[in-house]
Amino acid sequence: MSTTSTATSPSAVEPEHSRLPVSRKTSVSLTLFALLALVVFGLLAPSGVSSTFALSLPGDETQLSPVALPSQATGILLGVVLLALAGFSWMRTASRRTTPAWVTIVFGAVWMLAFLVWAVADKSMSLTGLLQGSLLLAVPLVFGSLSGVLCERAGVINIAIEGHLLAGAFLSAVVASLTNNLWAGLLAAPLAGLLVAMMLALFTVKYFVDQIIVGVVLNVLVIGLTGFLYGRLLVPYQDTWNSPGTFAPYKIPILGDIPVIGPVLFNQSVIVYLMYVVVVVVQIALFRTRYGLRVRAVGEHPAAADTVGIRVNFVRARNVLIAGLVAGLGGAFFTLGSVGAFGKEMTAGKGFIALAAMIFGRWTPLGALAAALLFGFADNLQSVLSIIGTPIPSEFMLMAPYLATIFAVAGLVGRVRAPAADGKPYIKS
Repeated sequence: MSTTSTATSPSAVEPEHSRLPVSRKTSVSLTLFALLALVVFGLLAPSGVSSTFALSLPGDETQLSPVALPSQATGILLGVVLLALAGFSWMRTASRRTTPAWVTIVFGAVWMLAFLVWAVADKSMSLTGLLQGSLLLAVPLVFGSLSGVLCERAGVINIAIEGHLLAGAFLSAVVASLTNNLWAGLLAAPLAGLLVAMMLALFTVKYFVDQIIVGVVLNVLVIGLTGFLYGRLLVPYQDTWNSPGTFAPYKIPILGDIPVIGPVLFNQSVIVYLMYVVVVVVQIALFRTRYGLRVRAVGEHPAAADTVGIRVNFVRARNVLIAGLVAGLGGAFFTLGSVGAFGKEMTAGKGFIALAAMIFGRWTPLGALAAALLFGFADNLQSVLSIIGTPIPSEFMLMAPYLATIFAVAGLVGRVRAPAADGKPYIKS
C-alpha cells in the first residue's frame, strides 16, 4: 500500500526541472545590463540628434540609403526591450527553468545596437564596413579555435595555438615570396603548423610531458625562431624574402550582390572561403561520423575507448596533427590575406583569444565560430569608434576586445565543462 501511495504522491509526478535549483545569475546579469542600457544609452543620451548608419559600401552594386535613428528615443525603446527580455528570464527562473539561449543572444544583439546608437550620436558609421572588418579580424581566431576544439575533444590541451598561427604566417610569407606564388605560400602555411603540432604530439602524447608546459615552450620557441629569422633574413632582404602580396577578394556571383550580407560574406579572399569550408567539415566530422565518435570517446573516457579497440594515443596524436594543419592555415591570413608581409610577433596574442573562443563556444566548432566572430566584432568596433570619435576614452576602447574575452569566459565558468579526460595523459596499464 505504501508503494501505491508513493507512486501517486505529487512529488513523484512533479516535473524534473521543478525539483532542480536554477541559478539566478543570468537573470540578475540581464537586469543589470538592461538598466545600464536604459539609463546611459537612453535617458542620458543627447536629445535632438540622430545616429546615422550607412548600409552600403561605395563599390556595392546595390546602394541603400543611410538610416538615421533618433539617438535618445531609440535608446529608450531598446532599453525597454532589454528589460522585457530580462523580465522573461526572471519568469523562467521563477518557474525553475533555465533561460533559453535565444534570449541571451537576442539580448546581446539588442544591447549592442543600443550601444552603437549611443556611441554614434550626431555622427555617421558604415554598418556594412563594421561587419566586414569584424569578419576579417575573426578569421585567424576561427582557425585557432577550431584547432583547439580538435585537440581538446581528443583530450589534449593545446596552448600552442599562438605558435601554430605565427609559424603559418612566417612560412607562408617566405614561400610565397621566394616562389612568387601566393598559392605555394598558402600550401606551406599548414605545413608550418604541422611541424609545431608534431613536437606537441611527440612530447605530450608519446612522452607524457605536461601539456601546458609544452604548449608554452613551443610558443616561446616559435616566437624566438621567427624573430631571429625575421631580423637576419626578412628585414635586410625584404624584396626577396618578405614581399608575398595578398590574395585579392573574389565576389561570388549573385550572393555577393545581396545588400549588407553580400559584401560581408561573399566578397572575400580565398582564405575566408576556406574558413567556411573548414568549419562545416570539422562540425560534420566531429558529430556526424565514426571518426568523431571515436575522438569524443577518447576525450571523455579513454580507458573505455581502449577496451573496445580504439587506439587512444594514436587518435590523440592524429588529432593534434590535424589541428596543427588547421591553425597553420589560419596563420596565412595574417600575411597572404591581410598585411602582405610578415611582421615580428604579428599574431599579437590571437592564439590565446582563440583559446578563449573555444571555451566560450563550449568546445564545438559552431560555438567557436560564433565566439570568434564576437571577439572580432569587439576588436574592430574599438578601431571604428576611435576613428569617428566617441564619448568613451580611447584607453577603454583598446581594452574592449579583451574585456569581451574575460566576460565571455567568466560567464560560462561553472556552467560548461571540458571533455572529462582533457589534459590527462593516457598510460595504458
